[in-house]
Amino acid sequence: MGSGGWSRRRFVGVLATGAGTAALPACDNAPAPAPPAAPSASGRPPRAARRPSGPRPLHLGTYTSVDGGGKGIGLATYDAATGRITGTGTLPGVGDPSYLAVHPDRRTLYAVNEREDGAVTAVRLSDRKVLGSRSTAGAGPCHLSVHPGGRWLLSAAYGSGDVAVHPIGSSGALGERTDLVRHSRPAPGPGQQGPHAHQIVTSPDGGHVLAVDLGTDTVYTYRLDERAGTLGEVAQARTRPGAGPRHLTFHPGGRYAYLANEVDNTVAVCAYDPASGRVSVGEPQSTGTGAGTSYPAQILVTPNGRYAYLANRGHNSLTRYAVEADGAKLRLLDTVPVGGDFPRQIALSPEGTLLFAANQKSGTVTVFRVDDKSGELRRAGEPFPSPVAVCALPL
Repeated sequence: MGSGGWSRRRFVGVLATGAGTAALPACDNAPAPAPPAAPSASGRPPRAARRPSGPRPLHLGTYTSVDGGGKGIGLATYDAATGRITGTGTLPGVGDPSYLAVHPDRRTLYAVNEREDGAVTAVRLSDRKVLGSRSTAGAGPCHLSVHPGGRWLLSAAYGSGDVAVHPIGSSGALGERTDLVRHSRPAPGPGQQGPHAHQIVTSPDGGHVLAVDLGTDTVYTYRLDERAGTLGEVAQARTRPGAGPRHLTFHPGGRYAYLANEVDNTVAVCAYDPASGRVSVGEPQSTGTGAGTSYPAQILVTPNGRYAYLANRGHNSLTRYAVEADGAKLRLLDTVPVGGDFPRQIALSPEGTLLFAANQKSGTVTVFRVDDKSGELRRAGEPFPSPVAVCALPL
């Protein structure tokens, strides 16, 4: 299909003006981050790499092709104790980097280029060198993730409703695409003109790749051939018609996942079978935002598996849930104001002690301290200005 649906998703609402669109300082004046430690023999980064001391890196995604947008990937640091963000520059040369992900060895950053002629870009973190871009052959790629083995980059294109696979070389650079799968079935849901792939992620057991499609009201399960870099479909899970699933996140136990439904303003608990890859979508639950359109965006679970948080763009809030029955139940606790306008994406710091919210329309990032016992969220200082903030990636 054409890019009409992608344009509506990308530009919904009017961008705010004012202090929220202040530019970050030029990266020429910012010190480059120290190279991270080499990965261990197991392929996982060592503890020191995952839990750095001192100021920690924060990368910020934006749109570069809209009025008031950024000039590339925003660069900043944050204090793990206070949550205070300090801008350190901008990495230019990356167009419309609306979603970011880091390689497991923390040496390479990846960004989607959310444009009609979609692409994905690799950036070496030690010296911020752009290692090149590769076409996704899909329109409006909006999400990407690195397969746990570190050899494959997975991306989802909203505009064309497909998912792509790219190989990752030893330097972190990307090779030419090895697969492209379009969600041609089932038929689009109510009010949708075609498929809209919104997320692609690997299950905690590493055995399956799951893609969430808003347009077809479906979660697709694939097996990744790690030699050929191809995806083979093994299952489909349907939501109720018109739910518009957008984002899924797994409980640390690996047997349950939580699905944020953008169109009908609900969440659902999903059971996951590691052996078959099958997902079973549970009954829709309230987001606590009342009547009206709230556009739920992203749902997260704390590392200890006790609490989940949902970003509500229309309501400009974060919903807190208690996770019960070893992950099988969500219990609505409350909602808190996000302190910005249109929270497009949220992320937890590695330890789960801080929550970052990227607020697209206000052009800000708000930070919350996460109480380990109660899951309560408390604002940590004033919002940080970042042009058209649509992604915050704390490392």
